[in-house]
Amino acid sequence: MVAHGAVLRKNFFSVEELIGIVRDFRQAGLTDEEVGLMEFAQKVTVEAGSVSEEDVDALRKWGLTDGEILDVVLACTARNFFSKTLDALDAQPDEAYLQLEPELFKALAIGRAFPK
Repeated sequence: MVAHGAVLRKNFFSVEELIGIVRDFRQAGLTDEEVGLMEFAQKVTVEAGSVSEEDVDALRKWGLTDGEILDVVLACTARNFFSKTLDALDAQPDEAYLQLEPELFKALAIGRAFPK
């Protein structure tokens, strides 16, 4: 999350907005479509076996094509795979990420503490 959060911080969101998204994306001022995508991504991450046609249909209602929905699933699962790999290898964040605002770094570094 630190790497992705750094990109989002640089290009799209303020510190406060990103921390709000991490804490509760449903109450962070995102659009309904963004919340729906986040809910779908969360479901893919936490309980992939329960993703249903209704979940996919909800994304179609926002105009996503089946190819775009596949892209969302692949992005989620690739990120999950990569994150688990980094955790298993006890990888530490690149030095550049330590330059993030301390409160943002703390919010994004979920799972285990990194040296700072």
